[in-house]
Amino acid sequence: MTVEPGRPLSLPRITALLARHAELALAENELSLPQYRVLNLLAQGIALPSSMADSLDVRRPSITAVVDGLVARGLVVREPDENDRRRVTHCITEAGCQALDTAENLVDLRLRAILGALDDEEAAATAADGLARWGPALIAWRAKKHAERSAQQKNPDGSEHTKHAEERAAVHS
Repeated sequence: MTVEPGRPLSLPRITALLARHAELALAENELSLPQYRVLNLLAQGIALPSSMADSLDVRRPSITAVVDGLVARGLVVREPDENDRRRVTHCITEAGCQALDTAENLVDLRLRAILGALDDEEAAATAADGLARWGPALIAWRAKKHAERSAQQKNPDGSEHTKHAEERAAVHS
């Protein structure tokens, strides 16, 4: 299917194009989109691999592979849990925080450059506002999905199956 000149792009195509531009901006800081997402989670206080996997809707081995690259670059450190030596938590380092800040600035600059290509400043402002409005929608959707998952994971006595429920609940609230 081709796009007719003058015909607006669909939301899925726009989303894919924006994701690609974010990837290109992140590559300037030698980060992949999955690495950026993990650094964001760590900056929010999500430190357990299982919680990160839940938040990103991926399997835990995917998180391990991404974290391995971040640890190798000194952006993340692994630490054993004080109460349970079998458990490992992750912490973002100062270098990781700086990489995250730089990455966000690069993505912001790229998006602003794209908006700057519009001749109409009002149209550019409207586009930026429209994109920003997705934030509350995404947060609400994530909270709804978390509540649905939590309801499915309840034991007959009302307690949750997972050990990491408190951490997930704190991040998603």
